[in-house]
Amino acid sequence: MAEFYDPMLYMSTPDRPNTMGVVVGLKEAVDGNVLRDVVESLRVRFPYFYVKAAPRDKDLLPEENPLPMTVRNTWAPIKLGSQESNLHLAAWKYEGRLLCFEIAHTLTDGAGLLPYIKSALFLYLSNKLGLSLDRTGFRLPGDNIPESETGDPFAGLDIDGAKRPSSAKEPAIDFYRLGEGADPDPRVTYIRLPEAQFMERCKDNAASPNAFLSVMFARAVRRHDPASEKTVSVSVSVDHKAMLGNHDNYRMASGAVELDFPKDMQLNDLKGACAVARMQLTEQARPENSLWAMRQMKALCDKMNQVPLEMKLDLVSKDAGRSRWSVSISYPRMRTLGPLDPYVESLYMLSEPSVADVICEVTCINNSFFLAVAQSFASDAFLNVFLGELSSIGIDYEVVRKEPFRLCGMEPVKLV
Repeated sequence: MAEFYDPMLYMSTPDRPNTMGVVVGLKEAVDGNVLRDVVESLRVRFPYFYVKAAPRDKDLLPEENPLPMTVRNTWAPIKLGSQESNLHLAAWKYEGRLLCFEIAHTLTDGAGLLPYIKSALFLYLSNKLGLSLDRTGFRLPGDNIPESETGDPFAGLDIDGAKRPSSAKEPAIDFYRLGEGADPDPRVTYIRLPEAQFMERCKDNAASPNAFLSVMFARAVRRHDPASEKTVSVSVSVDHKAMLGNHDNYRMASGAVELDFPKDMQLNDLKGACAVARMQLTEQARPENSLWAMRQMKALCDKMNQVPLEMKLDLVSKDAGRSRWSVSISYPRMRTLGPLDPYVESLYMLSEPSVADVICEVTCINNSFFLAVAQSFASDAFLNVFLGELSSIGIDYEVVRKEPFRLCGMEPVKLV
């Protein structure tokens, strides 16, 4: 049976593919042949991403996949776990100067994915441009794979003895739904912000980027629909592995801090609103909260280990995709690609807008913040209000491009 920290592959279904991705903009057109060679060469360093889903003993377990990971010269999506993806749970694509890596979110989170992306870019740029780059900080073929990266990320911790922390909160139930009543038509908008301006506003309001963006999105919701009495619920992703001391492990172990912005909260006072957001973040983003979250995950895993796989897939299809927050924000806190920075123009993270009507994935390199704002509906009305909020406090922005949300889907599991 799977351990609670192993990839829960049954959490990806055709109804809710649960796919994440990274889009990188280079300064020269992508050479597909070089990229293919790089992708295959990384198999020995990141074997846990070169897998397929194998139904076994009431579960879906990752199994080594000797077939090559697909690298396609198109932006059109395919289905992971299918013949067209060589049964892999990950795939590459490129078009012009853009390349994108897509992967089942059940395998990893943003913190686990970025080392792979950095290594791929390191090898690609070294081979394509004939560069001799400093290897420090990159995971490359020939390196030993440490136990901290692939073993139990919570080894030595008393998961079963965790107590419910006093700072744990109940989620908002009747929260504001941005996409309620809209036809499902997911879109993503890629935005660039000057790092200096953005961080200056964070400093002015004594707020982290997460707290600051939470307030800005809450203000935008209130301006978008001032008549609504509902609480604006904003989630901020946290990495439970890092909170408990392991920054290396690849496994999916992210959770969320939940910030509530009720109707009577004075959002016009930006500094005061940021103070409230900061307090909510500080109260919840603690090791004891992460330990409790892992105890809950372990209990869920123990329960699901007793359920037939077909029932698991049905339960996930019905429940896992329901929206839990108005807006969700994720920022993995990476501020540089080191020696790769001069050759990379942009880097955006992507995640499906399912657990929230709007998901904002944040990265920062080359003196710019990059926001990928994915939404479950087509209208630009809310996005324009959010951009207006940025302008109102002196943050310039550039809308780099907009497109339909086109990450890979998921092939149905064949149970026979």
